[in-house]
Amino acid sequence: MADLKERLLPPKPASATNLRDSSHRPSASGRQPFQGVDVIGLKKRGQGLRSWIRVDAATGDSQIIEVDKFTIMRRCDLPARDLRLLDPLFVYPSTILGREKAIVVNLEQIRCIITADEVLLLNSLDSYVLQYVVELQRRLKAAGGGEVWRSEGGELKTSPDYLPFEFRALEVALEAACTFLDTQAAELEIEAYPLLDELTSKISTLNLERVRRLKSRLVALTRRVQKVRDEIEQLMDDDGDMAEMYLTEKKSRMDSLFYGAEQSVMSGYRSNDGHQSISAPVSPVSSHQDSRKLEKTFSIAKSRHDGMSSAASATENIEELEMLLEAYFVVIDSSLNKLTSLKEYIDDTEDFINIQLDNVRNQLIQFELLLTTATFVVAIFGVVAGIFGMNFMIPLFDSPKAFTWVLVITGVTGAIIFSSFLWFFRYKRLMPL
Repeated sequence: MADLKERLLPPKPASATNLRDSSHRPSASGRQPFQGVDVIGLKKRGQGLRSWIRVDAATGDSQIIEVDKFTIMRRCDLPARDLRLLDPLFVYPSTILGREKAIVVNLEQIRCIITADEVLLLNSLDSYVLQYVVELQRRLKAAGGGEVWRSEGGELKTSPDYLPFEFRALEVALEAACTFLDTQAAELEIEAYPLLDELTSKISTLNLERVRRLKSRLVALTRRVQKVRDEIEQLMDDDGDMAEMYLTEKKSRMDSLFYGAEQSVMSGYRSNDGHQSISAPVSPVSSHQDSRKLEKTFSIAKSRHDGMSSAASATENIEELEMLLEAYFVVIDSSLNKLTSLKEYIDDTEDFINIQLDNVRNQLIQFELLLTTATFVVAIFGVVAGIFGMNFMIPLFDSPKAFTWVLVITGVTGAIIFSSFLWFFRYKRLMPL
């Protein structure tokens, strides 16, 4: 991995060091060097270049290329909106797009363009990007070109375990994305269950804050996994999109049509008796007619290719790609089920905590009700004391046992009133007594 990282890093030009050192040294004339050089203009001219990792389909070798956006658009026949999906400055959801000559893949850290001959991957020092390059090179060099032979009818046949280059590159991208998301789901699952069990035993502000952060991460990860799953499912449901992704077959079909068109044009230079003419046409009129004939033949071939591609898109054998997508659909669906189960467990924990809080709240209300009842009973003593504290004279004040009898009667009355309240609460089932 370290060797690949050093190889993928763009080399530092020696002229940059010399320029930096010489910029601090005054010249012989005493003036500062590079005065009058438009540095801003130099920066602007280099803004369109971007570093890409190119993996060759035939050899599996990787190299660093620096091209601008318009070169990539012409090279892969892609619109500008597809290249914006690969821009690391913007956050786009996971997308797999099948185009005429390329497959645009944006799956988590893997952002690449897959053609029938190469893979163009945005140059990055991310470990998953480097692992993607290493794994793709390993599979290309291990599988080679696959076992290909010609049947009796002249049709090319391949071994059952052979996949075209674009599908092998797409498989590595799907594997990297699914593995990355499944790893994050497993880590989140390992962290979540002990935290939720601790929260059920001890409800505190710290544990609630940790669970809140955990739930935010869970929602974000579930959204990403759901987007990858929906993208794979959408591809599996659309046979036309899957047929559009057979880049190798489309290229071979186009090459055969163009080769046939060239042969038909070259046959026009042969004489009627079957012998080839010694010299090519030299007159301007004949050259113009031959060029028009060649252009017409290529236009006919292209129209035939368009008709064949449109007809083949409906009857294309897409079992290979469908089985490939189905395998990784099962993997990403398993990750989504993990996150769904974890979310359900969090919801159950929240319900349990809410039940506990409601129970505590009910106990507090019951205690407050008992306290209010006891306060009402004690207030009766205050009323009696207030009445007998008035400044008036009655014969009861002359009796030595009057104070005792007043206390006993007031206490019994308060106890009867308190017991009546308790019986009423039990009758109304306001508290378990």
